[in-house]
Amino acid sequence: MIVTVLPIFETDFKPDASLGKIMNERLRVAAADLQAIHLQSLEAIGQRNEDVVVYMSYNPKYKIRWRVVNDVSEDIENYVAKVCAELGYLRWSTAAINIFKGIE
Repeated sequence: MIVTVLPIFETDFKPDASLGKIMNERLRVAAADLQAIHLQSLEAIGQRNEDVVVYMSYNPKYKIRWRVVNDVSEDIENYVAKVCAELGYLRWSTAAINIFKGIE
């Protein structure tokens, strides 16, 4: 299975642009760590052509949130949810970013 974690960078940090750079770097590192370290065990599951794609961003209170954006089994999504919860990340609850899920 191919694991991809994509940071969705915030470009409208207020009031300080340098804060935006710091926060976006923090998100980039968190996404890289989630993919390379915390979800690495998923690479041994399933077929090579299967994948799981996770988006990460900030909520309005600058907490990291996550969302699986492709169709995966419930077991895989539950595993991602468990790992992210242990890391203190929040589930991204908006349906707008999840445009691929359920489309067949």
